[in-house]
Amino acid sequence: MKKLVYHGSQKVIELPEFGMGNPNNDYGLGFYCTENIELAKEWASAADRDGYANSYEIELDGLTICNLSEGYNIMNWMAVLLENRTFDLPSGLAATARDYIMENFMPDYKGYDIVVGYRADDSYFTFAKDFLNNSISLQTLSEAMRLGKLGEQFVIKSKKAFAALRFIRADISRNEVYYPKKAGRDNTAREEYRAKRAVSNPIEGTYVIDIIREKWQNDDERLQ
Repeated sequence: MKKLVYHGSQKVIELPEFGMGNPNNDYGLGFYCTENIELAKEWASAADRDGYANSYEIELDGLTICNLSEGYNIMNWMAVLLENRTFDLPSGLAATARDYIMENFMPDYKGYDIVVGYRADDSYFTFAKDFLNNSISLQTLSEAMRLGKLGEQFVIKSKKAFAALRFIRADISRNEVYYPKKAGRDNTAREEYRAKRAVSNPIEGTYVIDIIREKWQNDDERLQ
């Protein structure tokens, strides 16, 4: 089965190279794409310059896919994010929460050819840090992940998956059109998040300190 995917960049990339890129992205080293060309154009654009939405066809037959949005829970996503992204966490509860989540909720995602999951843009990163600091509940975190519709990432991880990519074309992303859309999407997520926090009851819900004290594990039915 073939699928179209798109990579937003400041340049045309006809031949993506395995092993290149930033190892501290959401899901580690890989080639980060989306199935939505409009999102790719937003991710490609900067405030002062245009970008490109590179289009590819990928043959999925024979490839393994770990979709963190299906069959996994929000704590699995948090564990992966904590392993790969750089968090400036104070000592104390936040650091304890990080260690507990990574020890007890880390999914086996590294052996897959492709990883699919949330995109931890600036706003999502804020939500995750607030959860670690015990400022928002697990329920609020789960709801926040759907705010602003920042989209899912389709990440090419293995040499085998890179070999299955075929470049099609590159469409220009005009910064005057797509940068405001990108900024607006993030601002919408932040505004909806602030509104949700303003009306939430801090006494209700499950917080990270509850998860640690009650020794939740990955198979806990409350995570379903």
